[in-house]
Amino acid sequence: MATNSTVSLDAGEWEEITASDVSSITFQNISPYPVFVRATTGDAPTETEAFGAIRYNPGQGERNVQLSDLFPGVVDADRVFVYSDGKATVFVSHA
Repeated sequence: MATNSTVSLDAGEWEEITASDVSSITFQNISPYPVFVRATTGDAPTETEAFGAIRYNPGQGERNVQLSDLFPGVVDADRVFVYSDGKATVFVSHA
């Protein structure tokens, strides 16, 4: 399912920002806290730390990037999850 929305994240939890399987995504951290972004093959990360994730500071993000380019080590990545130590907000758009 395509989405173009803002996602509010609870502090200290991995939250999925994709509404379905995706191959590319646009997102931006629009909160005052850094966020950590991680791709998976469907399941949420189980670690409570942000290992294996990319840090995005406030205002940073990606524009229509292929998950295979952003996370080449995750074979068949199709879901994106975000983690933050603070209550964060992320804009996301994907087809």
